[in-house]
Amino acid sequence: MPGIYLDHAATTPVRPEVREAMLPYLKEQYGNPSGLYQLAVEAEEAMEAARKTIAATLGCETEEIYFTSGGTESDNWAIKSAVEAAKKREDFGTGGHRCCHIITTQIEHHAVLHTCRALEEEGCEVTYLRVNEMGQISVRELEKAIRPDTVLISVMTANNEVGTIQPVREIGKIARRHHILFHTDAVQAYGHLPLPVKRLGIDMMSASGHKCNGPKGIGFLYVRKGVDLPPFIHGGGQERGKRAGTENMPGIVGLGMAARLAHTKMAYREKKTAAMRDYLIRRLLNEVPFARLNGSLRYRLAGNCNISFQFIEGAALLVLLDEEGICAAAGSACSTGSKEPSHVLKAMGLPDNIAHGTLRLTIGYQNTMEEMDRAVECIKKCVARLRQNSPEFEDYMSGRKMPLSFGIRL
Repeated sequence: MPGIYLDHAATTPVRPEVREAMLPYLKEQYGNPSGLYQLAVEAEEAMEAARKTIAATLGCETEEIYFTSGGTESDNWAIKSAVEAAKKREDFGTGGHRCCHIITTQIEHHAVLHTCRALEEEGCEVTYLRVNEMGQISVRELEKAIRPDTVLISVMTANNEVGTIQPVREIGKIARRHHILFHTDAVQAYGHLPLPVKRLGIDMMSASGHKCNGPKGIGFLYVRKGVDLPPFIHGGGQERGKRAGTENMPGIVGLGMAARLAHTKMAYREKKTAAMRDYLIRRLLNEVPFARLNGSLRYRLAGNCNISFQFIEGAALLVLLDEEGICAAAGSACSTGSKEPSHVLKAMGLPDNIAHGTLRLTIGYQNTMEEMDRAVECIKKCVARLRQNSPEFEDYMSGRKMPLSFGIRL
């Protein structure tokens, strides 16, 4: 029985066109772009063509794109280097403010959260903004959190677990008004949402190739011209002296092709994906008792469906779905195996016993409505099977215990 892949937030399949574009750079086009001979020059030209393609998708200049190993490195670079640059400014510490203050959110990817905690150990102070039950921050609370020593605002474009999209344009306006750098982790959003960085007021943006049908191990950091970040990796002069190391040519070429394809007919593709998402959500909420949609209905990534089922464990549901040939997730792929409930769902106010029963289904453009139907039937069967062995469900059915109130339904 063919499998159904519904974990595109974790990674996406590489498109055939991307593989074809990469192959020459794994075979005969093996030149190092730092060389001066023809083979190297051809590699450099291919690298700069990919950089130009990515810049065009953002409406920025070519030299504002820096290649990295992926979203985690890009997040680390943006946040750590912003703090380092602030400490080197001549006005640092004037007015008695010698601390570097960062504003972020409670629901960021661990690449951001763990970086901020590491900086806290070095003396930085961090404000972790709360989110509402939909997973959105309040821009008023954001502005209130700004201090004279605030050097960076880092808020993700869209959440990797519940798909909620943040008010990026409003955040950019606030950051610009207060002369504070604004970084956004757009790993889940790049290739799925239009991101005109200049109009959105973004100073730095992280993205990763494998989230938009490109290869793993490659990503980029957009850095607005005028933002002078210190080098992140020392060594050679690659990436204009900011990020040393021989360039990943197959990855860079693949990322360039994936970026071009992702931004071709994006609106049509995302509309199709959103239709499958809405159909999946509607059927699950209407046909599975005690199910709750997590995240915003209106401000949501087209491919994200995050639903909690009371009286079950999400990890057990994943095992049963895998036996049915369905690939899904209980939350972020980076925290799979953790016994703790999702930090995102906790921040949104979900009780632990409901958060533990969460299933994340993320849809790609190649999925079909027929697959949505089969997924629903399998989920219904597996949830019912798990509830047969649930003491809590037995208590409820016998009238000894009432279920917690569930929120979003369709």
